[in-house]
Amino acid sequence: SGTPRRISREGDTPQFGAKADEVFITRSSMISEVEWRRALWRVRLNSGEETEVARGEFIGEYSVSPDGRWLGFIDRFHAYVLPLPQTGKPLTIAARMEGLPVKRLSHDAGQHLHFSGDSRTAHFSMGPRLFSVPLAQAFPVTGVGQAASAGGEAQAFKPPSQGRHIGLTATTDRPQGRIALVGARVATMRAAQPEEVIEDAVVLIDGNRIAAIGPAAQVAIPADARRVDLRGKTIVPGFIDAHWHGAMGEDGIVPQQSWVNLASLAFGVTALHDPSNRNDHIFAQAELQRTGQVLGPRIFSTGSILYGAKGGSNAVVNNLDDALTHLNRQKENGAISVKSYNQPRREQRQMILEAARRTQMMVVPEGASMFQQNMAQVVDGHTGLEHALPIDIVYDDVKQLWSQTRVGYTPTLNVAYGGLDGEHYWYARTDVWQHPLLGRYVPPGILQSRSVRRPTAPEEDFNVIRVARTATELQRAGVPAMIGAHGQREGLGSHWEMWMFALGGMSPLEALRTATLNPARHFGMDADLGSLEAGKLADLVVIEGDVLKDIRQSDRISHVMQNGRLYEAATLAEIVSRKRPRAPLFFEGQAGPGLLSTDPHFYCAGH
Repeated sequence: SGTPRRISREGDTPQFGAKADEVFITRSSMISEVEWRRALWRVRLNSGEETEVARGEFIGEYSVSPDGRWLGFIDRFHAYVLPLPQTGKPLTIAARMEGLPVKRLSHDAGQHLHFSGDSRTAHFSMGPRLFSVPLAQAFPVTGVGQAASAGGEAQAFKPPSQGRHIGLTATTDRPQGRIALVGARVATMRAAQPEEVIEDAVVLIDGNRIAAIGPAAQVAIPADARRVDLRGKTIVPGFIDAHWHGAMGEDGIVPQQSWVNLASLAFGVTALHDPSNRNDHIFAQAELQRTGQVLGPRIFSTGSILYGAKGGSNAVVNNLDDALTHLNRQKENGAISVKSYNQPRREQRQMILEAARRTQMMVVPEGASMFQQNMAQVVDGHTGLEHALPIDIVYDDVKQLWSQTRVGYTPTLNVAYGGLDGEHYWYARTDVWQHPLLGRYVPPGILQSRSVRRPTAPEEDFNVIRVARTATELQRAGVPAMIGAHGQREGLGSHWEMWMFALGGMSPLEALRTATLNPARHFGMDADLGSLEAGKLADLVVIEGDVLKDIRQSDRISHVMQNGRLYEAATLAEIVSRKRPRAPLFFEGQAGPGLLSTDPHFYCAGH
């Protein structure tokens, strides 16, 4: 019948086997404090019997052919196939094995490996390209399914370098008509005049770009423009969170409406850069956002990190070709940058940098709380340094060295190294769970579990203030600092970053620059984002009161405009260009113990 039945309490990626009563699932287990192992298990539906079929240290995914005679697997981003022997014992899987012919099918990389219905062809993808490999080519013997012995004639097989393009073409979202925002105070953040403030301003938007901006006496408003009176409010450019984290999906399923993204947008984050996320989640969500099918910030990402430690996500870099392979596979998936994460040797990190230059990508390295490595990363020319320096005071040698580069600094103050961090500062100093905007978009179990019962400490115990002071000194020496909330409190955390910079000595305008022009320049997007100027994309935030005098007012947001569409922050209903209410979130208007669950899988958005 149609009644579902649980067959296992753990595991993922189920697939039916050749026999009617068998299902294969994949399970993960820790084999050390930092290493995971993925294993393939067979579950008998009739008896419930479970048998481990295969295991491997660097395996990312498994696939069993429909006839049960072939096993495909992804080992450190490459696709492999081998004949599946029926030994009755778990098979230890690796890219090279004694006694069994293992064939690498991918030239650069592969993912989503599976077999055709007749078990004669293996398919896998790399970004928008589909690769299909007939097993008779990989194992050219008397017939498909009769594997050659190790070292036999099948060694002549070469993985295909060209695949079939399966990408889709879609139209990016762009509103029609003109809107005039009138009467507000505007901080433009223009590079030519970084402290420019226009009183009683007009911001004229045509479609998704700014057509004109200036004092009311100097900007002619067309007769067909729809006016929005914003007297008494302040307009600033949309915020760009340079180091954002958050779930974009769960188990390969991308939601049509994400409360995580809604919360960020409601707090004025109109663009974000996530330096670690699942490829299949974040790039799918980015494309849906660009085409207007989901509501949220503009999404940019490294996708999966270039991880230097062991495990299924280990990115081996022993030469330039290795580095180019990783950069190309991430670029194919949609990345604009890569995260060089704890690659242990300096020459490995330099190979990644050279590969990035050749592929025209950026490299944002994990700071790793190692000062000497951080300085080497600056000298070698990374795009920026992620996370705080692990020392709270720097001297002129560091300032002079760093300021002569174009390397940016995203200290992620919410999780700053070296002592008590920014997230816990604001839990201790404010009633976060009572924030009028945050509670509209974050499920109560997620919001309250970290914010209601909070520890506190004296002001001088919060090392993050010293970290922010150092960032202020570096910025004034010529090193651009950026906000990076790290996902530590959806949307509001981006404001905490600005507030912490202010506690470190920045003026409100300087703090606002860390969320606007600085990250736009950092990512090479300042032709379109980061300031309010004619010709740029219409991403802006409308704030109650004068945030230019008190940065702590930055979260008093009345409206957010992204890509020329104006939204009420309290509801994210679109107004003016079209009347479009937001669809209700699943937890709105409900109550009960289930809504206080702290299990991130319940909400499909754990950090």
